[in-house]
Amino acid sequence: MAVDLKTMNHTQLNELIKRAESRKNDLRKQSVAKVRAKVDALIKAEGFTFAELYGGRRGKRGKVAPKYRNPANPSETWSGRGKRPRWFNAALKAGKSEKGMLIK
Repeated sequence: MAVDLKTMNHTQLNELIKRAESRKNDLRKQSVAKVRAKVDALIKAEGFTFAELYGGRRGKRGKVAPKYRNPANPSETWSGRGKRPRWFNAALKAGKSEKGMLIK
C-alpha cells in the first residue's frame, strides 16, 4: 500500500499519523500479550507461581494503617496518603490541628 504523501494536505497527514500511531499501539499490546502468555506458560510448566518467582503481587502496595481520625465521626479515618478527605479539610478550617487529629 503506497501512500503519496505529497498529495495529502495537513488534515489528511494528521489523520494518517493518528491512525498509524493507533495501529502501532495495537501491535505493541498484541506483542506484550503474546510474551506474557509465553512467560505464564513457562512458569506453569515448571511448576511455579508468579508470586514464588517474583515475590508476590504485581506492583500493588499493601494497605496503610490510618494516621488521622475525624473528631466529629471517629469511624472516618485517613492514612495521610493521597488527597485529603473533606472532613479533614473541614476540621482544619474549623480550627483543629493536624496533630490534634492524629491517632495515638
